[in-house]
Amino acid sequence: AAKEYSEQLGVDGCIKLFEQFKSYEGLYFFLGSYLSSSEDPDIHFKYIESAARTGQIKEVERVTRESNFYDAEKTKNFLMEAKLPDARPLINVCDRFGFVPDLTHYLYTNNMLRYIEGYVQKVNPGNAPLVVGQLLDDECPEDFIKGLILSVRSLLPVEPLVDECEKRNRLRLLTQFLEHLVSEGSQDVHVHNALGKIIIDSNNNPEHFLTTNPFYDSRVVGKYCEKRDPTLAVVAYRRGQCDDELINVTNKNSLFKLQARYVVERMDGDLWDKVLLPENEYRRQFIDQVVSTALPESKSPEQVSAAVKAFMEADLPHELIELLEKIVLQNSAFSGNFNLQNLLILTAIKADPSRVMDYVNRLDNFDGPAVGEVAVEAQLYEEAFAIFKKFNLNVQAVDVLLDNIQSIERAEEFAFRVEEDAVWSHVAKAQLREGLVSEAIESFIRADDATHFLDVIRAAEEADVYHDLVKYLLMVRQKAREPKVDGELIFAYAKIDRLSDIEEFILMPNVANLQNVGDRLYDEELYEAAKIIYAFISNWAKLAVTLVKLKQFQGAVDAARKANSAKTWKEVCFACVDAEEFRLAQICGLNIIIQVDDLEEVSEYYQNRGCFNELISLMESGLGLERAHMGIFTELGVLYARYRPEKLMEHIKLFSTRLNIPKLIRACDEQQHWKELTYLYIQYDEFDNAATTIMNHSPDAWDHMQFKDVAVKVANVEIYYKAVHFYLQEHPDLINDLLNVLALRLDHTRVVDIMRKAGQLHLVKPYMVAVQSNNVSAVNEALNELYVEEEDYERLRESVDMHDNFDQIGLAQKLEKHELLEMRRIAAYIYKKAGRWKQSIALSKKDNMYKDCMETCSQSGDRELSEDLLVYFIEQGKKECFASCLFICYDLIRADVALELAWTNNMLDFAFPYLLQFIREYTSKVDDLVKDRIESQKEEKAKEQEEKDVVAQQNMYAQLLPLALPAPPGMGGPPPMGGMGMPPMGGMGMPPMGGMGMPPMGPGPMPAYGMPPMGNY
Repeated sequence: AAKEYSEQLGVDGCIKLFEQFKSYEGLYFFLGSYLSSSEDPDIHFKYIESAARTGQIKEVERVTRESNFYDAEKTKNFLMEAKLPDARPLINVCDRFGFVPDLTHYLYTNNMLRYIEGYVQKVNPGNAPLVVGQLLDDECPEDFIKGLILSVRSLLPVEPLVDECEKRNRLRLLTQFLEHLVSEGSQDVHVHNALGKIIIDSNNNPEHFLTTNPFYDSRVVGKYCEKRDPTLAVVAYRRGQCDDELINVTNKNSLFKLQARYVVERMDGDLWDKVLLPENEYRRQFIDQVVSTALPESKSPEQVSAAVKAFMEADLPHELIELLEKIVLQNSAFSGNFNLQNLLILTAIKADPSRVMDYVNRLDNFDGPAVGEVAVEAQLYEEAFAIFKKFNLNVQAVDVLLDNIQSIERAEEFAFRVEEDAVWSHVAKAQLREGLVSEAIESFIRADDATHFLDVIRAAEEADVYHDLVKYLLMVRQKAREPKVDGELIFAYAKIDRLSDIEEFILMPNVANLQNVGDRLYDEELYEAAKIIYAFISNWAKLAVTLVKLKQFQGAVDAARKANSAKTWKEVCFACVDAEEFRLAQICGLNIIIQVDDLEEVSEYYQNRGCFNELISLMESGLGLERAHMGIFTELGVLYARYRPEKLMEHIKLFSTRLNIPKLIRACDEQQHWKELTYLYIQYDEFDNAATTIMNHSPDAWDHMQFKDVAVKVANVEIYYKAVHFYLQEHPDLINDLLNVLALRLDHTRVVDIMRKAGQLHLVKPYMVAVQSNNVSAVNEALNELYVEEEDYERLRESVDMHDNFDQIGLAQKLEKHELLEMRRIAAYIYKKAGRWKQSIALSKKDNMYKDCMETCSQSGDRELSEDLLVYFIEQGKKECFASCLFICYDLIRADVALELAWTNNMLDFAFPYLLQFIREYTSKVDDLVKDRIESQKEEKAKEQEEKDVVAQQNMYAQLLPLALPAPPGMGGPPPMGGMGMPPMGGMGMPPMGGMGMPPMGPGPMPAYGMPPMGNY
């Protein structure tokens, strides 16, 4: 029923209902169905509670063991209150949720010891320490506890068990247990720690345990001993090398002797650093024990060394000296120790220099060289000298005297006393450094030391003591064969002017680098000695320059000839020039200038010294050499340009093919030799530059024929027009000649513009006439303008006729107002050519030029103009002109119009020639048509007959020949027409007239119809 109504009442309502009626069995069964699906702690607890109250102990045990959702504290308290006969549910809860002490207390107080043993032995032996601790708190008998512990034995965790017992000062309780473990071979550190603590507490020979047991933790046991017996703590800490703990316990308990012994034996640098720190308030007590007890007791050199090193690193020199004196000077085992003696002296050098000399005198077994060097570094020079002297280190001793004490006198005395070569050598070097060169050389000779000959040579040269140097070098030569030595010996001979010794020396076997020696002698201006060397080694080049320095020029030239080197020739040549030995200089120069690279240098040298004539003479001589090259010819040209301009042109013309023209061009340009410059430009095909030069410098460079030749080859078109300007300004009389030459290259329009702007069109009229054939507008207009200006109507008419590229209307408008009749006729003619027929006719009418009117009408082809002209002649009463117009305009005038005008104006007689011509023309046309028709018919009949013959022939050979196609009918041409054209005309287009009659118009004679004379129309 509860399940049925649980959805309505809810689970909590059902639980409250069951509890209200204390129906735990019902609650148990009700919650059992929800337990597996619920995570509600309340449901799980209520289930445990109902199961316990109904005696379902197994179910309680199961749920407490498996469920993770019940409230552990609440469940524990309930189970303790319930006091179930079976403690397993409570054990489950307490073990899972850490309530072991509460569990132990509950079980012990309820005398459920069997469950305690079961829990420890079977459920969780790891919690045995907690159980033991709680039992001790509950004052459980020791026998039960011991039995409990022994029953578990090796399963017990020892460390927490010891901690629990130690907290309660009940460690002895574990004695039997621990001994059992040890007897079983346990090496657990916690087992041995606990056993050691028990032995210490029982004072059962603890030193033996602490020194012999290898398994306990020294830090743990030592800490345990500190409050009980600090010396035992020191033993434990010493065994485990627990430095910090040992230092702390010995400082705390003033056990400095033990501390000193431990630190000395430990030989650990970090530990020494720690105890010797300035911040250590116990450092002084510690040092006293080290000095007085620990180290004197020690027999180990390593321990002593570590202690000394620690004192050194701690920068305690005074304490170190105190320590070392105790060890070294007081007959200890280390009195004769080499290292300690060294250290004592070195420490004294650093900390207390006043003791050093005493230590040096008292001690014998120390490192003399090393200690001496340290003393030198510490500026204890007398002590260092004493050390080196004591150990017979004479070289080091004399070095101290020389380098530190800086007493050459004492060093020299010391050298005399010991008489060692090495000592003398060091003294010599010091003397050399101090500039005592002669004394140094003497000392080197006494030392028989030839190793420092380079320094000696350098110093002797600086001090100019070549006599002493010769003695030294002779000694050195006996020991070493060095080129430097032999070379310096020769140089020293030269410096003291022993030339004969030089000659003798070089003949003997030697290893001197004579070339270098000679060069050095030359550089030092010891020319006589250098001459000997160069002559001996046949270095003719250097011999030549040496002889130059000696002013022996002839010998220098001879040597240069043997050397045959351009450089040598130059040096000798230049020297001869400087000495004004020009004959010898020329000999040298001829051997130089054949080299292109050296030629310019020679030239500049001569010129810089003003020897122009001599240089020109040299170059002229060079022209005849076999190896003469372009450079010589060019350079001579440059020299002529600068100093002999009168010879320049001749030279250029003679040798133009062997010149470096660009270079000579620059020279001529610089020297302003324009004529020669022009010639060079022409030779170099630089026609543009040539033309420009001629125009820019015409007074010197211009030649008309030459300029014309150049102008036609110019590439830059602008130069043509510059030339036009040039000729216009300077040579206007020759401008037409120039223009004619350039006619094919010029833009005639531009030339005309130039001349028009200059107002000189008349000047170039011949040129324009010559080029008018090109029919250029500007040229035509310019010429027409000139013809108009000159009133040369014949030339103007010819120009207008032949060249139509001009402004015709403009010219016509200009001419129609001209005062000359012929000019006005030309205007009318131009209008006619331009197709302006009415203007032309009107202008001709105005000037009564009727013939011109008629010709214009005829050429216009305009019937209306022609008929209007007839009317004009009738109106003017010009009957003859009427007749002529009919003839000239025959093709344009209609016959009916002509007859009408003649009849109405009573001019039929004057129209009769026209009528006769018209009738004859049309009669001839009809006759020709008839004739053509007859001929055509004859041809057709002939063709028909021919076709019949062909067909007949084809039928005869039909089987042999293919059918032939008939020929196409022939097309006859029109009959020739005579009289359709105008008869030939003479003069101005009029037909030749006998008297004033018309010409015969047919094959037969025709009566002449005379016409009245027409006069000049």
